[in-house]
Amino acid sequence: MTAAIALGSNLPSPFGDRAANLQEALRRLEALGRVTAVSSFHDTDPVGYEDQPRFLNAAALLETELSPIDLLHGLLAIEHAMGRNRENAPPKGPRVIDLDLLLSGDVVLQTPELTLPHPAMHERRFVLAPLAEIAPEMQHPERHRNIAELLADLPSL
Repeated sequence: MTAAIALGSNLPSPFGDRAANLQEALRRLEALGRVTAVSSFHDTDPVGYEDQPRFLNAAALLETELSPIDLLHGLLAIEHAMGRNRENAPPKGPRVIDLDLLLSGDVVLQTPELTLPHPAMHERRFVLAPLAEIAPEMQHPERHRNIAELLADLPSL
């Protein structure tokens, strides 16, 4: 199954700067499957919690045999191992690494732990722009539009 994953970083870490954090996360994703595509890195403004450094965002496609829940657990384990502490941080606040499962094939799922497709992905340029670079034709299973169309639907900057 092909999973689409959003990556973001806005803090330095022992791995280096924001770009080094994304590279390290991509390296660690290989333990969960095979990374088949990676977007360029996009320098973006923070959204929601704005009093923080700018983000570097990217998207990756991962071929994996893991179930969506097991993949989510793997992504959270990577975040934790890289120094992210979700319990003690403000929501949408600064972070060394953020890994969001956007799509997992055409799975539609809603559990207390995971909602697929990601419920806000269609509203976020910082998610759609990188994903459109590597998977413009990938379909959103609920909106029945592809990533390029969802990106084109967003208001102009």
